[in-house]
Amino acid sequence: MQLIKKGKSIISESSTLAAVLLGIACLSCQSPDKNAAAESEKPNIIFILTDDQRWDALGFAGNEIIHTPYMDQLASEGLYFENAFVTTPICAASRASLFTGLYERTHNFTFGKPPLQDAYMAKSYPKLLKDSGYRTGFIGKFGVKVTEGMEDSIFNETNKTFWPYLKEVEGKEIHLADTNGDLAIDFIRNSADQPFCLSLSFWSPHADDGAEEQYFWADYTDHLYRDVEIPVPATADPSFYDSLPDFLQNTLNRERWYWRYDTPEKHQQMVKGYYRMISTVDSVLSRIRVSLVEEGIADNTVIIFMGDNGYFLGERGYAGKWLLHEHSIRVPLMIFDPRQPEKNRKKIHSQLVTNLDVPATILSLAGVEIPGSYHGRSLTEFYNDVPKDWRSGVFLEHRLENNEKLLKTEGYRDDEFKFIRYDDSDLIELYHHKTDFNEVNNLASEEKYAKKVAYYSSKCDSITDKLLQQRVEGH
Repeated sequence: MQLIKKGKSIISESSTLAAVLLGIACLSCQSPDKNAAAESEKPNIIFILTDDQRWDALGFAGNEIIHTPYMDQLASEGLYFENAFVTTPICAASRASLFTGLYERTHNFTFGKPPLQDAYMAKSYPKLLKDSGYRTGFIGKFGVKVTEGMEDSIFNETNKTFWPYLKEVEGKEIHLADTNGDLAIDFIRNSADQPFCLSLSFWSPHADDGAEEQYFWADYTDHLYRDVEIPVPATADPSFYDSLPDFLQNTLNRERWYWRYDTPEKHQQMVKGYYRMISTVDSVLSRIRVSLVEEGIADNTVIIFMGDNGYFLGERGYAGKWLLHEHSIRVPLMIFDPRQPEKNRKKIHSQLVTNLDVPATILSLAGVEIPGSYHGRSLTEFYNDVPKDWRSGVFLEHRLENNEKLLKTEGYRDDEFKFIRYDDSDLIELYHHKTDFNEVNNLASEEKYAKKVAYYSSKCDSITDKLLQQRVEGH
């Protein structure tokens, strides 16, 4: 754990922006009595989820190009987890894990599968919060198939939105992220009579896969990144991709690379579009925070912000996610809880945390008992200090079936090594990510690492057996 010292400074672009920042900054100027009063109430909770935003698509993470002043501010004012991961790098399975607190191997939901079982959703965080008296709401991309009527049983209000990103509303072009923001602000304003939990799930910055342009953003971010050069990743060198085994070359990751990054010009255009979409969400975040101030509830509203999976931006000759390499599984994660004393906030934690920890965190914040079946732990354990018994490793998996272009794989990442294996190949990958962040030097075939490979292989076997035993009977 370290005190926060990094991140880009937030520079006002207009008088409106300056006023917004001033209003949000006032949240830190509360009197001790007001803080004490807020502690005695059940907090409001807003869980913001972006789609395909990788961990370093954030100024606070050290990205000197992307413009995310409000995300940066949220990170700098709260707890920032610099080693946050999703256990499955695909939106459907990751979102099911976010609802249920379970690994994919247990909840058994991803694309092409039957609806997520009611038994799992009965213990989902929105269901348990609603049962405990919270007003629950969902806005944006749902991304999980559930049985008929389940959504109504877990949410008081649901507003699922869909592409296209740009729609004409009353003669004006409106971006989908702003529509989601407007719906979120309406929900906040209509929730004054009871504590609420709002799950706000943006489609951005997911590409519109059916459109040649791929990325669409609000016009007010159009000026960003025009005069900058996006660096080309080291592993984007064709020689790296050519060195990969055939089965790792002929995947959907490569197919979509041709859509986005197969020329230098296209790479610049697409990454800038991806960044502009994130900057659009950043603007919406500022409006939401201002609405909390206007409603007089900012000092009792916890904001959790996360991405649903990582994303390749040309690394390894890839686009998309789905694999277990670092760029595909690592995401931004931060918690801003204004009720906490300032000395307990403004910290960076380096421990391994996952999407499985988010539902446990939400329940803990609301004072609701965390089901014993959950695979994650509450991140409120970091509120006072670093937990001494926190996990030292994370199991990873991708189990989509009947798709030759998306590989079934599993692995394990700890503080030092990454282990990856595939269902339909003998290939084993072992990387010392502390010295080889881009995971280019596969150590698995070296004799001196044979015991490491055997250890991780046995560990994955043990974990998968345990997770399968925890499935609802018959599923």
